Amino acid sequence: MKTLFIKGQNNKTSVLIGNSLNELTNYLTANTIIITDSKVNSLYSHYFNNYKIIEIGIGEKNKTLKTVIYIYEKLLEFEADKTTFLLGFGGGIVCDITGFVATTFMRGVRFGFVATTLLSQVDASIGGKNGVNFNGFKNIVGTINQPEFVICDPSTLKTLQSKEISNGFAEIIKHALIADFEMFKILQLNSKKALKLDTIIIESLIYQSIKIKSRIVNIDEFENHERKKLNFGHTFGHAIEKVYKFSHGQAVSYGIAIASKLSYKKGYITIDEYNSIISLLKLYKLPVKYNFDFNLLLESIINDKKREQDSISFILLKKIGEAHIEKISINELSLLIKE
Repeated sequence: MKTLFIKGQNNKTSVLIGNSLNELTNYLTANTIIITDSKVNSLYSHYFNNYKIIEIGIGEKNKTLKTVIYIYEKLLEFEADKTTFLLGFGGGIVCDITGFVATTFMRGVRFGFVATTLLSQVDASIGGKNGVNFNGFKNIVGTINQPEFVICDPSTLKTLQSKEISNGFAEIIKHALIADFEMFKILQLNSKKALKLDTIIIESLIYQSIKIKSRIVNIDEFENHERKKLNFGHTFGHAIEKVYKFSHGQAVSYGIAIASKLSYKKGYITIDEYNSIISLLKLYKLPVKYNFDFNLLLESIINDKKREQDSISFILLKKIGEAHIEKISINELSLLIKE
């Protein structure tokens, strides 16, 4: 088992990567309440059946303030107090909601995560961003607060469908593109083993992906500058997710393809680099060909939380393994994307 650390303003997170699920009870208090969804509860309840459980629905449609209020009501019913520890046991939606509830209930209670999907292990549970969607806008209501621990046990990935695994690889590829060319090459050479969840390969990729994100978060927890690079592929990705209802991983894949094309159009990366990025996304069964109405997407981007008045901090690649932040006006972005 490997451990990485994230030091936030208020909390320090231990991220445990490897065969760590059996040690879960070592991290819980007697006054722990589990927040999970119905699918995860049916698969893993034997790990936490001695604790009170709050079960929420499955899917993005449940990532709302309505669900948050339901959890508040259950916490009051369970007579939760300042000593209560909340454990989010599930994928990205469960982790996001649990973190938000823990940060706001009674002005903050302790919390941690067991991340059970690849997407949540390499992204959603890492870095302290917690939140819910509102009026169709993704994560627009939220907080930044680090959990005490995150358990990332690759054995939980064996229950996932192949599409869910590919969704997680969208974020792993993103991390390689913005920060680690060697990881990009490893992804190129090991796609078959990675998609089959080969123990050595998948654990190594999860570790390296979290290492990249944790390093960035340790530099810039509140996204004043460096952390914005983690939004590579997400400006258009979030808009595509909202307008066309793709899953997060698929939308991010499209977003990576678009951002990479813009990086090429602006002269930062070569056509060969661009083509190798597209080829890698395809290797991991991720979508790259698109025929979107960019007027609709730009309308969504104008309302994005990353927008700053009439411009947006857009993440482009200088080369594979290095990203930079460029402030682009909405008008310039519109012209670039429609060329």
